[in-house]
Amino acid sequence: MTALSRLSSQLTEFFHKSEGCPANVGQAERLASLAGGAALVLTGLSRRSLPGALLALTGGLLIYRGASGHCHLYDALGVDTRWMNERGVPGNKGIKVTREIEVNRPPGELFYFWKKLSNLPKFMPHVLSVEKTSEKGSHWVVEGPGGTKLEWDAEIINEHPGEMISWQSLPGADVESAGTVRFESRNDGASTHLRVTLQYHPPAGRAGAAVAGILGESPERQLAGDLAILKEMMESDGDGERPA
Repeated sequence: MTALSRLSSQLTEFFHKSEGCPANVGQAERLASLAGGAALVLTGLSRRSLPGALLALTGGLLIYRGASGHCHLYDALGVDTRWMNERGVPGNKGIKVTREIEVNRPPGELFYFWKKLSNLPKFMPHVLSVEKTSEKGSHWVVEGPGGTKLEWDAEIINEHPGEMISWQSLPGADVESAGTVRFESRNDGASTHLRVTLQYHPPAGRAGAAVAGILGESPERQLAGDLAILKEMMESDGDGERPA
């Protein structure tokens, strides 16, 4: 059996063993793998030599990677890049946290305080900064594990003044995230029932949520603490920023 025949046989066996493996490669990577793999195969076959056969084999592996969406190296490392080109948190992936609290301030006041995203670090200690980049866009910097910084861009996707606001991360985010805050009027508008739902997909996946430290060792407890700070801030005289 020639070297080229042996390589072809090994490639066929590799593909056969890989059938049914779950996808873990993002769409952009898959397209790049298909294009690069095809170029390597054509180049390798044109050389009609062992080095050429190796190029063709490498190209075949890249074509498989692009066509199947599966990477064995990613498997070993626990990496999944399918979500890197997505907005928000795809499907039901990641961690979802919901907390509610009563605040003795009108819904409209709380809505406009929250919509000014630069206010969020005032009651969310793990959020270092949120800067407005466009009418609906913003850039987030969050404290990660070991004092590291995680960053992403986000956009407001839905809002009803005095009632609700929703946002999601944009493609390429260090942390895929999304959130919704609902402001329900109570006591004839004198107070607000605040309901916050956050969903995020940390770099290490669901099992690494505590390690990632995005919302602390207990996301539920951290969010509850954040809302308690917000309540105290807004109910105390002069501490919250009220819209004119």
